[in-house]
Amino acid sequence: MNINTPLTKEILSSLKAGDNVTISGKIYTARDAAHKRLCEALAKGEKLPFDVSNQVIYYVGPCPAKPGEVIGSCGPTTSYRMDAYAPKLIELGLSGMIGKGLRSCEVKQKCTEHGCVYFGAIGGAGALLANHVKHSEIVAYEDLGTEAVRCLTVENFPVTVIIDINGNDLYEIGKKNYRELD
Repeated sequence: MNINTPLTKEILSSLKAGDNVTISGKIYTARDAAHKRLCEALAKGEKLPFDVSNQVIYYVGPCPAKPGEVIGSCGPTTSYRMDAYAPKLIELGLSGMIGKGLRSCEVKQKCTEHGCVYFGAIGGAGALLANHVKHSEIVAYEDLGTEAVRCLTVENFPVTVIIDINGNDLYEIGKKNYRELD
């Protein structure tokens, strides 16, 4: 299934843990340092450099692009490093996150409370994922280098739904199904 950003409630409600989907449209990038700055800005009552409502944040710090390329390798980073910051952004309307690995109970709870989906991208496949990025533009925190916030235009960017808006977690489902094989 191909979905387009921004992610509406209708799109989010159709996604189930385990679904393989492709995303087309605009997504934003942010890693640890950028998330910290975003939350510090919110704590000071400042406006964020982009409206997170109905948007997707990809946890990535892409490699510099080679001449003639839009972006360098852009594989996902481990998501738990954003778990201290993600709940606040989800409360503000963030509707999707892309990364790899497990999420905290608080993040899962906020996903169900506010209708947010956690997608997994394949680690180690950053060069292949870069082929799905059609445009990249820095929108904030340029001094962070590869960890600056970027707006990416993606086409058929492959991900798997890990946590859906009902709290179903593919990692837990997979463990349960494996145990039932005995």
